[in-house]
Amino acid sequence: MFKLNTLRLVTFLSISLVAMSAFNLHAQTLKLNAKTFSMTIFGTTNVHDFQSKVTQASGELVIANSKPQSMTIEIPVKGIKSNEKLMDTKTYSAFNADKNPIITFKLTDASSLQVAGSDITVNVLGNLTINGVTKKVTLKSTGKVIKPGIYEFKGSVALKMTDFKMSPPTAMLGVMKVGDAVTLKYTATFEGQPVN
Repeated sequence: MFKLNTLRLVTFLSISLVAMSAFNLHAQTLKLNAKTFSMTIFGTTNVHDFQSKVTQASGELVIANSKPQSMTIEIPVKGIKSNEKLMDTKTYSAFNADKNPIITFKLTDASSLQVAGSDITVNVLGNLTINGVTKKVTLKSTGKVIKPGIYEFKGSVALKMTDFKMSPPTAMLGVMKVGDAVTLKYTATFEGQPVN
């Protein structure tokens, strides 16, 4: 009985190692190019519209069998910059940056993947964590293969600050009030060694 169980265990481990090796042979890990990454936050106030730029980001994308398997993007809250110092201070306060300094997005599923030549269309479902609150969001992205091992994606997503338990900032003793809704527009390039 002991020999039979041992044989089963060895067989299971062997199959697992073969499966893992096959996955690794076809998996491709890509890093987010922080230099070319672009994200702009568009919002409104009762006085004027505003824009803030994301100046720092890091991330990783794993592709296997021509489909995204995992993706993580991290953005430091204090890497969000506008042209107004007061606006930045209010933004960091709204994000509760000292307690929750990082915004994260983690892929849970990639659906409706369509590839036509070098052009890609995909809906990316994932968990977005802001201010310590995690919500499911869908990123509708279009992309293209720049060259083997380099993929560029563009898209936008509309969010409400109150969904993440954030209070829209105010200024000038409450005279200027920021609207709850914001739109994020992004361009992200992932790079890695091409799969042979």
